[in-house]
Amino acid sequence: MATIAEAAAMRRAIALSAAGIGTTSPNPPVGCVVIGPDGAVIGEGHHVRKGEAHAETNALAAASSRARGGTAVVSLEPCNHEGRTPACRQALIDAKVARVVVAVLDPTSRGEGGAARLRAAGIEVEVGVLADEARVVLGPWLTALETRRPCVTWPYLLDAVGIKAMPDGLDEIRMLRLNADAVFHADGSVTEAVPGSHGTGSLRLEDFTSGTERDAVVASLYEGGVRRLLLVGGLASAEPFLARNLIDRVVAYLPDSPASRAAGVSLPWQQVPPGFTIVGAARVGGFARIEARRDGAGW
Repeated sequence: MATIAEAAAMRRAIALSAAGIGTTSPNPPVGCVVIGPDGAVIGEGHHVRKGEAHAETNALAAASSRARGGTAVVSLEPCNHEGRTPACRQALIDAKVARVVVAVLDPTSRGEGGAARLRAAGIEVEVGVLADEARVVLGPWLTALETRRPCVTWPYLLDAVGIKAMPDGLDEIRMLRLNADAVFHADGSVTEAVPGSHGTGSLRLEDFTSGTERDAVVASLYEGGVRRLLLVGGLASAEPFLARNLIDRVVAYLPDSPASRAAGVSLPWQQVPPGFTIVGAARVGGFARIEARRDGAGW
């Protein structure tokens, strides 16, 4: 069973992992904290982008030789394969840690898995620690792996005139872009959400202005490394995605308005599309922000 200190370190690792949202794809955003034999935190790190050091390697680099006999706390099972970077399970073995605490097992792990290889090397491994909390960050990546398509978010403005695209340039749109890999525009073009955020060649984006079927669009983007897709545009842009159950999250913005007013125009649906459940609400910069998830969606 994880100790209080290990649980606290896991929450820190989860928080660190969020710094990789929107930059690590197709890799997952992962965080790691190293605790020394005396119980003190001696190193931490997170994964930034594909091809660069993983969370465990960064945390171990900070801990240096003090990691010997210590505990590595990581939000996702250490990888078990050599790619652009060495296998993380080997880095932990070489560092001679005594224990590894893992939140979520990696469904992409090669062979018997990193946890099994660590145990075979004599390292104590505990899995499932704060797994639900780790999935707050890992959820879109895990869901994308399962569905073989990106998780799609659609923000829209809901006012007395109808359902419209959110004006570009607002702080809210900038925040949504920061948390996405790519943006699908109303004309069918696709761009990186934050230019240069993934590094050269980490994502393969295409132009779908010819009207490619939406199933093929999301499948192609997934194969190109996109795991979080932001759909921008009004109802006309979203309808083909909604019809195929390809939107996982909607964020509706209702402009501030008088407390008493007549009903607006007739809309195809109120607030959120059918089959979506409201999961959050907040006041932001002149809007009421309503977040909803598709019923049955993994994220």
